[in-house]
Amino acid sequence: MYPARSLIAFSTLSGLGFGLLVWLGIDPAPPTGWVALVFFALAHGLCLAGLAASALHLRRRDRALKAFSQWRSSWLSREAWAAVAALLAGGGHGLALMLDQPLLPLGWLSAALALAAVTCTAMIYAQLKAVPRWHHWSTPALFLLTALAGGALLSGHVTAALILLPALGALQIWTWYDGDTRFARSGSTPATATGLAGRGSVRPLFPAQTGSTYVLDEMAFVVARRHLKKLRVLGLAFMVVLPVPLLLLPMPHLFGAVALVSHVAGVVLSRWVFFAEAEHVVGLYHGRG
Repeated sequence: MYPARSLIAFSTLSGLGFGLLVWLGIDPAPPTGWVALVFFALAHGLCLAGLAASALHLRRRDRALKAFSQWRSSWLSREAWAAVAALLAGGGHGLALMLDQPLLPLGWLSAALALAAVTCTAMIYAQLKAVPRWHHWSTPALFLLTALAGGALLSGHVTAALILLPALGALQIWTWYDGDTRFARSGSTPATATGLAGRGSVRPLFPAQTGSTYVLDEMAFVVARRHLKKLRVLGLAFMVVLPVPLLLLPMPHLFGAVALVSHVAGVVLSRWVFFAEAEHVVGLYHGRG
């Protein structure tokens, strides 16, 4: 799949923002006053920036508005409603904390809705049977764990971050390892792609097109395997390997900020790989499999 910058920005920023809302919502002693204003403004700003990038990817404003109408069948629509609900509940919780009148149940609700929004985002990809690498329980698990780890870093929950980051690294490594064989295990072949399964060996004599097409540009993105391996290593190093020791150093505010920057950079690289290495079965019809 083509790794659109808008999708990378959306999934990275919104995941970080909703992850922060989760930790602010479940914190038994959340910040109050002006400190609460800063944290909730940051969480809402990240979420809104990510959602704006998502709307930009849709290219037309009416498509973004229509997304709200398909909640019965569309994970994109469910994501939109969950995001709005999470931001409203989080805003109410933040306002109560700013006034030093904490409403902890409202915080729990905002945390649950934030988790629901991240889950809906992940299910947009996990539901796609035509992309075997994504069509797996590990996709929502990876999105949720990334959001929680980033939120823990951003909210200053160091102990939680030290637990979640290694868990995220382990899940990411396993997802890459298992995902590399999912396309082959799906049973999709040029024969199934052309509807000629059961009629012997099938191979294209001529390409399905003589030039670039939208389908190939969007669904059959090709990148050298050696580059993907390098990006995987860099993504894992920045996302997990570097932040963990940084969190154990003295001056936690300074090194915690460096760990956060490193983590976000790693998430960006890992999300680029997430989109770039996803193989759509339509590529088989075009001789890409």
